[in-house]
Amino acid sequence: MLLPNHSGYTLEAGVDEVGRGCLAGPVVAAAVILPPNYKHPLLNDSKKLTKKLREQLRGEITRDAVCWAIGEASPEEIDKINILNATYLAMHRALDALLQQPEYLLVDGNRFKPYQDLPYSCMVKGDGRFLSIAAASVLAKTHRDELMCRLAGAHPYYGWEQNAGYPTKAHRAGIASHGPTVHHRKSFTLLPRQLELL
Repeated sequence: MLLPNHSGYTLEAGVDEVGRGCLAGPVVAAAVILPPNYKHPLLNDSKKLTKKLREQLRGEITRDAVCWAIGEASPEEIDKINILNATYLAMHRALDALLQQPEYLLVDGNRFKPYQDLPYSCMVKGDGRFLSIAAASVLAKTHRDELMCRLAGAHPYYGWEQNAGYPTKAHRAGIASHGPTVHHRKSFTLLPRQLELL
């Protein structure tokens, strides 16, 4: 069972991101404040859940949360300021959009750029340890997967409805045969060197 709180503050926001390793699309972050002593037997790291369960949990999280919000950083921003800084930007935008100011931040991972003057803790593998971070991971992933499915309708050669922009064989084959789109991150290695030479 994941833990409901780390800091003891009532308004503790879990923060997580998805899409850092993708070749296309934005990096997306979510921030979630859950009610005190919130419990959910199925909520876990979004990567460990089925798509169907993620969608079910998305509805329950958005219904039950004290407040929640999504933030994005675009491929252009990723190319301009690098993926790490773009991740912080997406996280800060999610926090900016919360309807209530958190008292404490619980951030997945090992690094974070301080937000305003709020105290925070970084939690390695936090999405498998704390309910609020797991909730943020579910909201970020379902939001981003939905976005990439929509973009796949206009750009059908890259398999985004399946790979969500990650560097799969099908995605790279699409780049090799059709070139990159406006949604691709030009600062990333879109194709291995040996394919570029063909």
